Order: sequence, then structure tokens, then C-alpha cells
Amino acid sequence: MSRIAVIDYGMGNLHSVAKALELVSQDAEVVLTADPDVVRSADRVLLPGVGAIRDCMAEMRRLGVDVEVREAIGSGKPFLGICVGYQALTDFSEENGGVECLSELGGRVSFFGKQLKDANGEKLKVPHMGWNQVHQTIDHPLWHGIDQQTRFYFVHSYYVRLDDKSLVAGTCDYGLPFDVALAKDNLFAVQFHPEKSSKAGLQLLKNFVNWNGQP
Repeated sequence: MSRIAVIDYGMGNLHSVAKALELVSQDAEVVLTADPDVVRSADRVLLPGVGAIRDCMAEMRRLGVDVEVREAIGSGKPFLGICVGYQALTDFSEENGGVECLSELGGRVSFFGKQLKDANGEKLKVPHMGWNQVHQTIDHPLWHGIDQQTRFYFVHSYYVRLDDKSLVAGTCDYGLPFDVALAKDNLFAVQFHPEKSSKAGLQLLKNFVNWNGQP
């Protein structure tokens, strides 16, 4: 039986993510853990995240999760980041007055702003909360069975723009364009919440469970 480690640093939608993974991976063991040996021995690793980036990064560093993340990504095993677990992989976030992140890939996390407007000049609410269309920019195993412009569920006030646009796997627009998904070798990460995104979200998690880590 394969093992999927969902990294538990006290700042994620852990149980809903685990339940969704269990639903799509009946032949796999899903473990919530921050134990480096368990993460190291897992076949797949998922980094969730909900809340303020300052608190998330502080807990990651206190528990040594930052080291576990780097080791897991470097090992070549399939790795999925979700929401703040995606933002944490960048260099820097503007949230909480500015926070240094893991720098696993070049990019910056910025605030949508208080005066965000749509194409018609109508004011948009921040946080960006609810369903929005995702434009797939590359063909990738984690997009298998998911139609172009499918809607996924979002909850965030800060957005990612990656330095290397060749790593962008999906984009979205909410008053401005932003990079909603990235793909780099065995790493895939998304801003939206697959576990809250109904059929399409479960399909993405199923794709992750079946993915061998190759682009």
C-alpha cells in the first residue's frame, strides 16, 4: 500500500484534505504528520495551508517542515502544494508586513488591493472567495480529465506571480491576472482548494494520487 503524507504544521485544512484524498485513493494510506521520517518514507507529499503566511512560516520553521518540504521536492516524489502551501514556495509575501518564504521557486505574493475592480469598473470584494475559472496553460497529468476553463473554489486575499513564466500551469483573473498553478518536475501547486472544488477538485486529487512525478 502506498502512503500519502499530508504535512501537519497546524495551519491547514487537514481533515478535509485527508478525507478527499481517502475518497479518491482507496488503495493508499493517508497520514497527517510532521514527523520527518514519515514524510521521508511517503510515496507522495501534500503541503496544505490556511491562514496568515507569517504564522504558517513560523510554524514550518519551528517544526522543521521547511527542511522536510525541501527534501521531499528534491527527492523526486510527487509533491502537491495547496493555497498557502503554494504561496509558501515563493520567495516573499507582502502579507503581515512582509514575510520571507521558502524560495523553492522565484515569485512574489501580493495583495489584491482595496480598490480592486473588474473590467466594467465594478468594485470586487477582497478576499477573492468563491468559484472562478482556471485557464490551463500547459498540458499536465494533473489536468487530466478536467476541462479548460473549469471553475475551482478560492479563498484568498493575496495572489502569486511567478518569475519564470514557463513554470505557470494555470492562470485566473480577478480584477487582474495571476498565476493560479505551477508545475516544475515533480512539483505541482495550486492557489485554489481542490478539496472544496467538487468533481473537478476530486479529479485533480485523483490525478495526484496516480501521478508518477513526471511532467
